[in-house]
Amino acid sequence: MAEDDFDLDGGREGRSASAPRHSRRLSDKILIAFHHACDQGDFEVAEQLLRILEMMLTRRPVSPDTNRRRNMESLVAAHERLWHLRHPELGSGG
Repeated sequence: MAEDDFDLDGGREGRSASAPRHSRRLSDKILIAFHHACDQGDFEVAEQLLRILEMMLTRRPVSPDTNRRRNMESLVAAHERLWHLRHPELGSGG
């Protein structure tokens, strides 16, 4: 089973809790690294990680993903976070 077969909560779909090899999907690890880069103020790295995540989530899935909508919502939220960090002068009020 591929590492991409994890749900966003870190568990394997369709496998017992005693057998996981990894705790999260690769896309989840990239999203965590993106947020870490944002926290560190390294927006160039954050942008590159976001591009990789977007490529992973928008390519044709190998198997049906029941979490596709949630994955896309996370991707949109990440884009919004990076935009707001790069444009602090505009704030949340527009």
